[in-house]
Amino acid sequence: MGKIFYLIGKSCAGKDSLYNILIRDEELNLHPVVRYTTRPPRDGETSGESYHFVDTDVYEEYKADGKIIEEQVYHTIHGDWYYFTADDGAIDLDNYDYLAIGVLESFAGTREYYGSRKVLPIYIELDDGERLERALVRERLPGNGRYAEMCRRFLSDADDFREERIRELGITDDVRFENDDLDNCAKRIREWILKSIR
Repeated sequence: MGKIFYLIGKSCAGKDSLYNILIRDEELNLHPVVRYTTRPPRDGETSGESYHFVDTDVYEEYKADGKIIEEQVYHTIHGDWYYFTADDGAIDLDNYDYLAIGVLESFAGTREYYGSRKVLPIYIELDDGERLERALVRERLPGNGRYAEMCRRFLSDADDFREERIRELGITDDVRFENDDLDNCAKRIREWILKSIR
């Protein structure tokens, strides 16, 4: 039986960097779960890799067909942005293990859909000050500069990632990884995944 290993964490905690390391690990042999979003791509993002970038019509079609596994909507200064996982035939848990990335609620929805034995959390932690510094660096890149949205996300994380919600979802200390050193953190997660697969 395959598993979905679900990377969770606040914005700019390093989830994307860790995901890129783990998804390329040949021994882990994890397949990507690519979520959908109606937000515009950031600089360097390609549709089908970090996300499937779609318009709201595509979202509405999946919704009408009952193929939304989990979803969130963020009311941003640029309008409503939808993030969702669709049952689009890409996930085959009879034959493969997967790596997904998202927030607490996307993890909760995916686990509810597939079951707690098949969807395992990997919670990434990082000091809030360090996260804010990283967010500023990212928004200073050409084509970004969405500082108001950066602040909204940062403040929203404080509410979305309440400790009681983390515990309520069964995210225990053994699946919480401090990302103070990227390579070290990736190594610890890799070891944990290998134990969980075997």
